[in-house]
Amino acid sequence: MLDRTVMNLPETAATEAQLAVNKATSSMLPLVTSGLTLTIDNNTLIDRVDLTIDEPGITIIMGANGAGKSLLLRMLHGLVAPTAGAIHWNGQPIGDAARKRQAMVFQRPVLLRRSVAANVDFALALSGPSDATRRDELLALVGLLDRSRQPARLLSGGEQQRLALARALATSPEVLFLDEPTASLDPASVLMIEEIVTKARASGIKIIFVTHDIGQARRLADEVVFLHRGRRVEQCNAASFFDSPTSEAARAYLEGRIIL
Repeated sequence: MLDRTVMNLPETAATEAQLAVNKATSSMLPLVTSGLTLTIDNNTLIDRVDLTIDEPGITIIMGANGAGKSLLLRMLHGLVAPTAGAIHWNGQPIGDAARKRQAMVFQRPVLLRRSVAANVDFALALSGPSDATRRDELLALVGLLDRSRQPARLLSGGEQQRLALARALATSPEVLFLDEPTASLDPASVLMIEEIVTKARASGIKIIFVTHDIGQARRLADEVVFLHRGRRVEQCNAASFFDSPTSEAARAYLEGRIIL
C-alpha cells in the first residue's frame, strides 16, 4: 500500500491555473466507438469493441497482459488505425482537430536531448509562444522546478515520467491518455505521479488511463473498462466493478487467478 504521507508535491493556489485547462470537457465527449476492430496477420487483437465514455474523471482500462489495453488506447488517440469500426468524439470522426485537444504519455517517456526546461518550452511552443512563467508553473506542479537547467537525460525514471506529464499538460489537453505511466517505478514516484493525475482530474481534464495495478485502479478510477482477449467484457463505475464484477474473467483477474 502506498503511504501518502511519504511525499507531497508542492501545493500552490495557482494549481488549476497551472494546468490552464478548458473545463468544458463535454465539448470532446462523448467518446463513442462502434465495432472497433484491429486485425494483424489474421490475428484479431481488438475485437468489435463498443464503448461510450461520456463522464468526466478517470476511466481506467484494465485487463490481463495481451488483452489489448495499450492498443485500444492508441486507437482512441488516433495513433493506430482500426481495420473495422469507428471512433467518434462528440459525434465527429477522429482527426487532426481532435488530436490537438488530446495528449498522451507512454510507459517509457521519450524526451528531447535538451534541458528539463527546454522540453517543456518545446511543448508550449506547439500551441503558442513560449511562456517562461507558465513553464515554471508546470515544472513546479510536477516537482521539477529545481531541476529546470539539468539535462533531461540525467533525470531518474520517475522524474522523466513527471517531465513527460508536464509536457503533456503544457498543451492544455481536454483529454489525457496515460499508458501505464507508473510501471516499474518505485512507490514514492508512483505516489507523486498519482497526485499529478488527481490534480489534472480536478482541473477538468478527462483522463483515460491504462494500468495493470489493481491497487492503483482502486485509488484512482471513477469508471473501469475491462478487456479480455481484445473484447470489452465490462464497463461500469469503479465501485460496482470492484465490489461485484459481472464477468468470470474480471472476477478471476481481481482474485489473482490465471485467466486463459
